Amino acid sequence: MNFLEKAINSISPQYALKRAVARQRLNIINSGYGNYGANSTKKSVIGWTHGGGSHVEDIEEHVDTLRQRSRDLYCGGSNIATGAIKRLRTNAVGTGLHLKSIINEDFLNITSAEARKLEETIEREFAHWAESENCDMERIDTFYQLQQLALLNALLSGDCFALMTTTTRTGSIYDLRIELIEADRVSTPDKETINPLFCEGIEKNKAGEVVAYHISAFHLLSFKERKPREWVRVEAFGEKTGRRNVIHVMNRERIGQVRGVPFLSPVIETIKQLGRYTDAEVLAAVINGIFTVFIEKDGGGDGRVLGESIPEDMQIDSEDENSIELGSGSIIDLAEGEKANMVNPGRPNPNFEPFVMAVIKQIGAALEIPYEILIMAFSSNYSASRAAILEFFEVIKMYRAWFVADFCQPIYEEWLSEAVAKGRIHAPGFFNDPIIKAAYCTAEWNGPGMRQLDPKKEVEAAELRVAGGFSTRQRETAELTGTDFYRNIKQRDREEKLLKEVIEHAEPSGKVTNNNKDTKSGINNNGGETEEEAEE
Repeated sequence: MNFLEKAINSISPQYALKRAVARQRLNIINSGYGNYGANSTKKSVIGWTHGGGSHVEDIEEHVDTLRQRSRDLYCGGSNIATGAIKRLRTNAVGTGLHLKSIINEDFLNITSAEARKLEETIEREFAHWAESENCDMERIDTFYQLQQLALLNALLSGDCFALMTTTTRTGSIYDLRIELIEADRVSTPDKETINPLFCEGIEKNKAGEVVAYHISAFHLLSFKERKPREWVRVEAFGEKTGRRNVIHVMNRERIGQVRGVPFLSPVIETIKQLGRYTDAEVLAAVINGIFTVFIEKDGGGDGRVLGESIPEDMQIDSEDENSIELGSGSIIDLAEGEKANMVNPGRPNPNFEPFVMAVIKQIGAALEIPYEILIMAFSSNYSASRAAILEFFEVIKMYRAWFVADFCQPIYEEWLSEAVAKGRIHAPGFFNDPIIKAAYCTAEWNGPGMRQLDPKKEVEAAELRVAGGFSTRQRETAELTGTDFYRNIKQRDREEKLLKEVIEHAEPSGKVTNNNKDTKSGINNNGGETEEEAEE
């Protein structure tokens, strides 16, 4: 204790005690994060107004506003917003994620041949259901088109719901139907608005488990629907069977969260401001490109337009007699007392593109979409372009895995249960043991492959991974082309046999005359055998 502290302590012990307590608190505050992000004494953070709450205050209470603003941006409010959502949808799902059944043959104690035959049967039966509009409750889309619609709505609105109902239809073997529900229709009934167990249409029990979804018969934002304000309570799982009744496609970001956040939520304000800036620049460039001549006379004119003017349907305010519409090549005779003062907008703005690109890079960073992919403009640098594609494909794999777990796999398991129950698929023990059921339900979902800048290098790298045991032919085939290795082999076998039959039909003797031969493989360019092998 220095001389000043001793003096204060002797004169005013209480004040000295307050100083000691304040000093101790300051030491606590200015330690660890208190020196940086949680500091409350630096000038750089004193004006930082912050606040926070649980997932209810931070997310659920704002999802309606976020949902509507996200849709507005997608519908035309911003080209960047529309492109970002469509880019993710197209790369994650594309034409649809296709089933690849992978039965656990070791656990089921069956041979590889039996497993392969059963997998082919499952895939054939599932294709019959998935490729027909009968899988859709509205009878409009196939299962693969429903995937696109479900993912697009989940990105656009934050989440998407689907009911797995059963309906008998003429000509349809299976009765399972998928009914997509838009996010707005899952809402809290009017009489339950103050119930703490309800959160934006999702009902929980006291243990925090989701037990039911409340779906309105009307759309909350519709002004034309004349339906009563009624809700239907749908249990999340069947009470007796444990069957999943409702599919909820959502990507959570907070513990306890029950409603999803639109994909564009972190950058809604930035995208909106960028859209306004772009519109202003475009309008300024248009005005700058219009050539109009004003004629001033001492005696005044009658305000006639002597040259070309803007058509009435394109005029800003055609009914306002005091407004003057500019037009390309217009010559306007001003009336007495009128004078036109033109302001040079200085367009096109040379700083427009650098500024926009800087903002787009920040938007891409927040959305995990490289800006090259976001605006579909790749540089001439091969390494940079490939790095962007590889980085984006990692994001695609994450979204694809999430969508498969939330949408594709639950629907597939429900369909397989019906197929086994109807005897279309022979799966002993399927309903007796959940572990046996899981062994039959194991599957992979293959979607669009990764984009390739140099296919030769990509194929060579895939061959090295397979040769080194770091990957499999099935996985490499799925990632490179999005197809199935076993189907490719079968198709190749059929093609080679057909090609051989065509060649033999063209040359009855079995000999093929072709000077261009591959001596290493013994195959000529026509795909047939060489003359030496044919003679043998």
